[in-house]
Amino acid sequence: MASGDAQTAYDFSFPAIEGGEIDLSEYRDKVILLVNTASMCGFTPQYTGLQKLWDDYKDDGLIVLGVPSGDFGGQEYGDDASILEFCEVNFDVDFPMTSKTTVKGPDAHPFFKWAEQTLGADNAPQWNFHKYLIGRDGALIGSFDTRVKPGDDEVIDAVKAGLAAES
Repeated sequence: MASGDAQTAYDFSFPAIEGGEIDLSEYRDKVILLVNTASMCGFTPQYTGLQKLWDDYKDDGLIVLGVPSGDFGGQEYGDDASILEFCEVNFDVDFPMTSKTTVKGPDAHPFFKWAEQTLGADNAPQWNFHKYLIGRDGALIGSFDTRVKPGDDEVIDAVKAGLAAES
């Protein structure tokens, strides 16, 4: 679907890092924290906080979704197998991840174009580990730049508020 036709995040899907598709509509009635990630970035230790959020809130309805990208400084491995191995070995990541994806510019995945159109250019990824929070209804309810860590109060409070909301 073209990003201009999208109404909610549920209108998008991504290739999964282990094959197949991740259709965001499968996460209907859940809260999604979608993060563009990179394996060789100074912010890569945020994987620890993302995994903790996943562990702490997945039973309450949170989905953490990693979207590996090499768009910022080429700081991601070239193939999905290497990305997955890095994340599992170094950070015990077991939340869902997409295949390596373009998140900025004219070739950006339609989700990222839609998010920028919806929230404005100031809320587009400027670097790795930009975070989007999607509510139970598929609407974007938050955007957190790279410097905001997954364990920061503003992220945790937004996640809790999203989980408390009715779909």
